[in-house]
Amino acid sequence: MSILRFACRAVASGSILAALVAAASLRAESPAEQRVIEAIKSPDLSVVHLWAPWCSNCQAELKSGGWLKMVKDNPQVKFYFVSVWNGGEDGRAMLTKFQIADQPNVTILADPGPRTGNKIKQFAGLPLSWIPTTWIYKGGDLRYALNYGEVRFPVLQQFLEDSKSEWSHKGEKSAEKS
Repeated sequence: MSILRFACRAVASGSILAALVAAASLRAESPAEQRVIEAIKSPDLSVVHLWAPWCSNCQAELKSGGWLKMVKDNPQVKFYFVSVWNGGEDGRAMLTKFQIADQPNVTILADPGPRTGNKIKQFAGLPLSWIPTTWIYKGGDLRYALNYGEVRFPVLQQFLEDSKSEWSHKGEKSAEKS
């Protein structure tokens, strides 16, 4: 059922909250967001890094050399640097300055939203309230989300290593039945 049809049914049935939730979901996905949504379905590891060149926390991550080392040390991982809240500018100049832009496993994208005012509050279905934000995906599944600030690169490397493993809790007893 489409979200619009769901919203209409929710209003007809008197569920204003459900209608508001559905209406909020009507936000159109930007081309950058559509590309990321498609890319993270890959069986490979994907890192989505939401950032902006004007953000001092984002600048600190770049200046440390951590992102360049991370990208070079993990050539099998696809990195998506998505500039957000930056008026549609992708920040390529800054990524070039720190030698990240020309790496073969890096894709640079930009969300067209503004820096202030009505800026996006979600990306690829996840809340976005702070940058930098870094998400790790494998096979369409979100493995780790670092949502509130600068990443510690040894921690990110460990998360990448952990994300390579195949793990599941299928067939295990639930905690309630133990």
